[in-house]
Amino acid sequence: MHNIDRRKFIGRAALTGIGLAGAGALVASCGRKLRDPKELGLPPILRGAPKGRKLRAGLVGAGARGTGAAINFISAGPDLEIIALADVFQDKIDACRERFASFDLPIPEENCFTGFDGYKKLMAIPDVDVVLLATPPQFRPDHFLEAVMNNKHVFMEKPVAVDPVGIRSVITTARKAQAIGLCVVTGTQRRHQEDYIETYRQVASGAIGTITSAKAYWNQDHVWLRLREKGWDDMEYMLRNWNNFCWLCGDHILDTHVHNIDVVNWFIGRVPEKAIGYGGRHRRVTGDQYDFFSIDFDYGNGVSSHSMCRQIDSCANGTGEIIMGTEGYTNCENTIWDLKGNVRWKFEYPSDEYGNPMTTLKIPPYVQEHMHLVHAIRTGDYVNEAEQTAYSTLTAIMGRTAAYTGRLITWDEILRSDMDLGPAVIEFGPVDMVFETPIPGTPVAV
Repeated sequence: MHNIDRRKFIGRAALTGIGLAGAGALVASCGRKLRDPKELGLPPILRGAPKGRKLRAGLVGAGARGTGAAINFISAGPDLEIIALADVFQDKIDACRERFASFDLPIPEENCFTGFDGYKKLMAIPDVDVVLLATPPQFRPDHFLEAVMNNKHVFMEKPVAVDPVGIRSVITTARKAQAIGLCVVTGTQRRHQEDYIETYRQVASGAIGTITSAKAYWNQDHVWLRLREKGWDDMEYMLRNWNNFCWLCGDHILDTHVHNIDVVNWFIGRVPEKAIGYGGRHRRVTGDQYDFFSIDFDYGNGVSSHSMCRQIDSCANGTGEIIMGTEGYTNCENTIWDLKGNVRWKFEYPSDEYGNPMTTLKIPPYVQEHMHLVHAIRTGDYVNEAEQTAYSTLTAIMGRTAAYTGRLITWDEILRSDMDLGPAVIEFGPVDMVFETPIPGTPVAV
């Protein structure tokens, strides 16, 4: 892929400027007029970020997702660059630099930093306008705070923390960012996905009546794992296997299922009041996490959501959400049915260059969210998604805690909790902690 054409790499759609994507009727499926997107707080659907001053970004966390986020950022529009990297491991930086060099987009070696404090050195670079935060989520609150203290706009991946202490930090930092006009977009890409947005408009305009219940699910095979290699101390092993330790990733109810939980919070319009549920571990071979969760979130007024997620090989899989109402129901993504199962409305996907109907969007939501961030910075149409994503992350933490403990957990209890996961000192070497799989019904502090 050497000497790749930059225009081809970025994509024609990302270079055509701003423009609302067409799809979405002006009338809701129930015959009511659709509510205005700005009134509903919805992001613009863009064909590309607008032109403007050059924006230079630094990436913190140069693994696979971080490298992907960096590529998504420069794909969002013109005059966007990645000029700095930070990661605990040199090999991650080397791989990311090599990937960008293959696009003829070199990242200067002098702007690459390793170690646990590398992010501070990156954020001290005056030319960095935006930081992309894609490390394991344990580190997100500290990295977010450092970015705002250094006057940087932020894209940060979900989840935004792994415990209530981290959540409260993120909320406080989000308000600091708002006070000084720093834009923040998070990796909850369904909120930037045109079909989800148009379905939400339909529901918010009364297409399914009053919401009565919901369900959300993310069931899949087990994701990646790393077995311990010779020479790895405790900390290196856990960092290289971070997706299997709760203190680093928050368990898969946060790491993946938070997307579905966020959609339910979004459509219902509030966070749940309490949660009760269960989970267990039968198949994992590393870490301290559960294989599955089944949680009931109580939103008050008789509205509840059944939320389930599982990571076990060779099982029935599926990902999505269902919202039920007094007049119909929706999959939240592209279809609304009446109570008898008849389709009342369906999102119209765009046509390809030959005029054939497509089944997906022309611009992936992973790129659309970066377009939104750049659009906000360059136009002054302010955006800050940190607090809403913190609340969805805390919803997942509430469900996780209910399963781990076997207790009914309330929103006020988890929001005030002093739960702070992880070792007191994060450094390479031995880690003085016991990582046991939680057992419901045993005494535990929340």
